[in-house]
Amino acid sequence: MADWDDLRIFLAVARSESLSGAGRALRIDPATVGRRIVRFEQALSARLFAKSPQGYVLTDEGARLVPHAEAAEQAMAAVAEELRGGTGALTGQIRIGAPDGCANYLLPQVVAAICDDNPGLEVQIVALPRVFNLSKREADMAIAVSPPTAGRLTVQKLTDYRLHLAASRDYLARHGRPLTRADLQGHRVVGYIPDMIFDKELDYLAEIGAGSVPLGSNSVSVQLNWLRHGAGIGIVHDFALPAAPELERVMMAEVSLTRAFWLIRHADDQRVERMNRFADRLAEGIRRELHRLEAIA
Repeated sequence: MADWDDLRIFLAVARSESLSGAGRALRIDPATVGRRIVRFEQALSARLFAKSPQGYVLTDEGARLVPHAEAAEQAMAAVAEELRGGTGALTGQIRIGAPDGCANYLLPQVVAAICDDNPGLEVQIVALPRVFNLSKREADMAIAVSPPTAGRLTVQKLTDYRLHLAASRDYLARHGRPLTRADLQGHRVVGYIPDMIFDKELDYLAEIGAGSVPLGSNSVSVQLNWLRHGAGIGIVHDFALPAAPELERVMMAEVSLTRAFWLIRHADDQRVERMNRFADRLAEGIRRELHRLEAIA
């Protein structure tokens, strides 16, 4: 009979596909993780993982165990939630994955306000320029610019946001102000590295016909800093402009883009009141902060 500790270690290896990754997640020595997996397989008389050059891959038996282990995980989370429920405060650790524009210019102040009201809460923000894999528990919830189309997930639209072309006042003084899309051909454009755009919603420059990208980065923060230092002209989130007072929007009537943020969660987490309450606070805070920042941009 499996106990929760066995299942917890099994899930960590299944999600990370390595002993070292599971060890980091669980704060356990990888060798101990390996021994526990061997012992667990012996107790079940089943081989749960196959070792490959890519790491630890679930066998058919292991894949069949995953939903049962996840059900146990949710049950343990519900128990912990019930035991914490007396104070009404949010506690424990929650990890949020987000694209780096949102992670840098919206989430810090929103999360700080939530933590001010809930001193026992620990929040980790993971900013990565790619889609998060919630099934592997890379994060407890994620913010994305496109809703997923597969997986046992819940999806909630948070809010629309706006983007415009911008450049520093210094750059515009030296190179002139573009008035039409055709004028962009005479300017150095800052944007995403084309072959590293992980979501079609981020392919802004192709949408406006800006042509080549002489200065490219997969990081919104790098792009913004290039623009702040007068390196060129590029698309900027309106909500990031208050953090870059050197920048000025241009061609606002000619180029105005609207995108959306979506909150993505594990379907099973809807049964965990703590996660629901945090998600509600997060959604409310993001909407309020984004509207505040766009109003002063």
